[in-house]
Amino acid sequence: QVQLVESGGGLVQAGGSLRLSCAASGRTFSSYTMGWFRQAPGKEREFVSAIRWRSGITTYADSVKGRFTISRDDAKNTVYLQMNSLKPEDTAVYYCAADPTRFSTPRANYEYWGQGIQVTVSS
Repeated sequence: QVQLVESGGGLVQAGGSLRLSCAASGRTFSSYTMGWFRQAPGKEREFVSAIRWRSGITTYADSVKGRFTISRDDAKNTVYLQMNSLKPEDTAVYYCAADPTRFSTPRANYEYWGQGIQVTVSS
C-alpha cells in the first residue's frame, strides 16, 4: 500500500526557510503526480505545488510562486518542498499527496495522502 510520510516542519521566523520532505513507499511512483497542499485553521485545504514524477514538470499556486520550489529524488523516492521567504500567512498543516494518473491541482484528484505536518511562521 502507498505510504506518504512528511517531515521537516516546525517553527520559523518570517523571512526564513524550511524544507519539507515526503518519503513515498509502496508503489513505483514514476507515473504519479506528487502534490503539496496546506490547510490553515478554519480554512479549506488548498493546493500549493505539484510535480510530475517522470517528467519533472511542476506547477505552483500563485501565492507561493517564486518562493517555494518542489523537487524529487528518484533514488530516495522522496519529494521535497523548499520554502523560502516564509510569511505568517504560510502557517498551516502541510500535506503530501499522490495522484496516480493526472497532472492536476484539484484536491479531489489526489488518491493518497500523508498525515500532515505543521509549519508555523512567526511575525
